[in-house]
Amino acid sequence: MKYLIVGLGNIGPEYENTRHNIGFMSLDKIAETKGLEWKLDRLAFKTEYKFKGRHIHLIKPTTYMNLSGKAMKHWMNSLKIPKENVLVIVDDLALPFGKLRMRPKGSSAGHNGLKNIEELTGGANYPRLRVGIGDAFSRGKQIDYVMGEFNEDEQAELPALLENTVKIIEGFCTIGIQRTMTQFNN
Repeated sequence: MKYLIVGLGNIGPEYENTRHNIGFMSLDKIAETKGLEWKLDRLAFKTEYKFKGRHIHLIKPTTYMNLSGKAMKHWMNSLKIPKENVLVIVDDLALPFGKLRMRPKGSSAGHNGLKNIEELTGGANYPRLRVGIGDAFSRGKQIDYVMGEFNEDEQAELPALLENTVKIIEGFCTIGIQRTMTQFNN
């Protein structure tokens, strides 16, 4: 059984530790834990590993956040992975920092990366893991907040949060989305 895990973020050192890159950070945590090497491939940095009989492909699109659907569509087609075996990891302003919410489908909620995925892959019927980044910004400062780095308190909690995203990803690939949602949606 094959799975595609798509971490959303922006490439480049200036974005590396920003809230908007929590998808990339989640996949980097898996790569670090499993000793995986990222390779630049078509439209994405890619790596893969086997876990409990599952073949898990990880991609970090190089298309920038707002064109993430292009990379996801390419790799779904190239690897022949059905949409229900694809999981998108994305930051979410509507959830408090550290809250994790997995869904089998849903709306883009104004997130441009998700909008592009919907446009290019035919709708919102794909699993996603929304990682709460909170909304502690004043009016008109949303972009600065999202593109900003985590504060000191958040940075202290980040390792445990990323560990949980890894558990959720591997749960999705082994016990399925319903059981993983029951176990981890907090």
